[in-house]
Amino acid sequence: MIEEKIASMNIALPIPPKPAGSYIPVVRTGNLVFVSGQIPIKDGKVKFQGKVPTDASVDTAQKAARLCIINVLAQLKSEIETLDRVSKIVRVSGFVNSASDFFEQPKVINAASDLLFEIFGEKGKHSRIAVGVASLPLNSTVEIDLVAEVS
Repeated sequence: MIEEKIASMNIALPIPPKPAGSYIPVVRTGNLVFVSGQIPIKDGKVKFQGKVPTDASVDTAQKAARLCIINVLAQLKSEIETLDRVSKIVRVSGFVNSASDFFEQPKVINAASDLLFEIFGEKGKHSRIAVGVASLPLNSTVEIDLVAEVS
């Protein structure tokens, strides 16, 4: 059902991106699934790069955050086979590649949170951090990780 909803939103879950370092993309322990930080990769390339707001606008960074969540969901699905098994999105951590005088990180990560709520409804409401960082891997504009509870 969740995958049908995602498809009806004109979102296609990609083949999960390969890790950009020495880690595994998903770890499950008990009923919790931890998805490693995902960057805005599409078709094997980083689609959104640079600092907000100097290289990328807030609007562009929000698009990057949505793509990160799509990649997170692809990783999550690869571990649990169907997103219908998600009983709760527990935590989202959002990192924004920020200029030193940029303070609207929550506005950027709201795009990811809003998408999760749109997809999962009440199950998509979560705790969160949204922080600015000096740089991100591959000069990505945004990186997001997630913890989900599954049945």
